[in-house]
Amino acid sequence: MSNVRIAMLGSGFVAEFYMQGLANVNGHQVVANYSRNAKRAKAFAERWKIAESTTKLEALIARTDIDLYIIALPNESHLPVSLALSKAKKHQVCTKPLARDSKEAKQMLVAARKSGALHGYAETEVFAPCVVKARQTIESGGIGKVLWVRSRESHSGPHSPHFWDVEKTGGGAMNDLACHCIEAARYFFGKENKVVEVMAWGDRLVHHNKTKGEDNALLVLKFDSGGIGHCELSWTTKGGLDLRNEIHGSDGSIFTDVTRGTPITSFTPKSSGYVVEKADLDFGWTRPLPEEAFAYGYQAEMRHFVECVRDGATPRETYEDGYVVNCILDAGYQSMRTRRWVRVKQ
Repeated sequence: MSNVRIAMLGSGFVAEFYMQGLANVNGHQVVANYSRNAKRAKAFAERWKIAESTTKLEALIARTDIDLYIIALPNESHLPVSLALSKAKKHQVCTKPLARDSKEAKQMLVAARKSGALHGYAETEVFAPCVVKARQTIESGGIGKVLWVRSRESHSGPHSPHFWDVEKTGGGAMNDLACHCIEAARYFFGKENKVVEVMAWGDRLVHHNKTKGEDNALLVLKFDSGGIGHCELSWTTKGGLDLRNEIHGSDGSIFTDVTRGTPITSFTPKSSGYVVEKADLDFGWTRPLPEEAFAYGYQAEMRHFVECVRDGATPRETYEDGYVVNCILDAGYQSMRTRRWVRVKQ
């Protein structure tokens, strides 16, 4: 096919990042935008020069001229939209987390497999250039056997109101952020090494009036290789998104720091525009992040999914990976409640 024709399902925060990533990808065209709100759909389409906007999802899914549907919708919409796409045998990519729990994720995975169509799990972390380079170093034997991975993802809280509602999303800070850290750890250890047991702590320390979920959490992953993954999650960290990884091996270590190790530091006495995701201030001393969508991995993952549709290839992140992450999160929440190590069930 000359161009992969895409329908963007969603008009919010993550859809904006997906469009930024797609802006630097050849061989595609976003032909339609769906939103539950007509005004938002129209504004999104105009902003990104998309020919059509709509609130009629069934009609959009029924079209025969669309090659790939990207689900960039709130968590509670993932299951019904994905099942509708699978029923119509459509190629689909879904944002993280795949579902609100492993039961929903399993339904999505089974239906997508049955459809015979492509399914991709849009986990940006394992497409981020620095993370991919770290994995290449591991594969070359640079640090020996991976023993311990520490990942941190934190910021001052979700940008959209619905993220605070744990009934709609499936959980608090751990559900929102640990999916990145879990998949990073699986990537660094190698997916042949399974997470067999977890221990988690979480509490609401600051945002008592905004959410019933945890705004800070720790999650420990025990791999069957004997290695440990250590995930730090927070909705109360000021100063913008904090995104770091440490990979410690038998012969060496690797460190990645996308947001706090940027090549630019500036001091401005007044607002100077956008700085970085979740920045609390845009003046004074700041660390702007250039090419943010590229640094986070949005560009690489969108290119990968477009190429997989074009070439008929299987993505390296599929709904199976999303399902595994949801199983680990479920075990984490059980551990949080029971204060015990919990076996991961798949």
